[in-house]
Amino acid sequence: MQKTETLQEFYQQKFNWLPENLQQGIGHFNVFRLEDCIVDGSLTVKYSRRDFYKVSLVRGHNLFHYADKTVEIKGTALMFFNPTVPYSWESLSGEYGGYFCIFKESFFTEQSRGNIHELPMMAPGGRPTYILNKTQDKEISQLFKKMLAEINSDYLYKYDLLRNYLTEIIHYALKMQPSETLYQHADAKSRITAVFTDLLERQFPIESPAQRFVLRSANDFAKQLLVHVNHLNRAIRETTGKTTTTHISERLTSEAKALLKHTNWNISEISYALGFEEPAHFNNFFKKQTSVTPGSFRIV
Repeated sequence: MQKTETLQEFYQQKFNWLPENLQQGIGHFNVFRLEDCIVDGSLTVKYSRRDFYKVSLVRGHNLFHYADKTVEIKGTALMFFNPTVPYSWESLSGEYGGYFCIFKESFFTEQSRGNIHELPMMAPGGRPTYILNKTQDKEISQLFKKMLAEINSDYLYKYDLLRNYLTEIIHYALKMQPSETLYQHADAKSRITAVFTDLLERQFPIESPAQRFVLRSANDFAKQLLVHVNHLNRAIRETTGKTTTTHISERLTSEAKALLKHTNWNISEISYALGFEEPAHFNNFFKKQTSVTPGSFRIV
């Protein structure tokens, strides 16, 4: 499995240089034109997780691989990528264009009301892809152009402006999907569900066969959250419509699919990393969730 790509590796691979201010704080931000990031005549991005966030506007006929899903897009797409999910994309037409910006979490959250991973497009299981028409393409492109102009300016408060442009792009995307309440929880049950989801997601990604998923049951999470398991189960069921066990199983299945498709680990190694004592237990779990065995899924 590809290891997580760092900011340093991104700059070295794309440009063979490092920004002077890269180590001056974790709130890094930068913006690029896609056309300026060609490596060996190609814009294909390898399948990997990154330790930074990325927002891209990509034009053309492209194939995006995101976790265990693949999406084919003809036209313009606004894409949101986060450090918890591996991704890649490749051009199918050889014609491409667009922009992207990269940033660390603290750049966004420094003056924000909440955490970026709570946003729908960045949350686990969220919607990362937004198809744009010509008018929307033009409007989002203008924001990226403003970013490009500002990043090269000497304006003392340019990063405040850049943060505003990034926030405007995020809100533009949010208006394209059903309204959701951000940064606030209506009651204690919603807060418990949010903390449970965060705790579940922190155990991923699995990046080494030696790493292990340890919180595997509702009881495990209840102990961590210092609540009774029945209270946890009721809160999650009432706020999401799914049981605690269903959430855990779905997230395990999603990670299992990614490991089966994008690593060369054997079934026993994947089974151990996902917390199963025996490969047979993993085999039974995966078949129950997907109707196929891990081995069959891997070769499809």
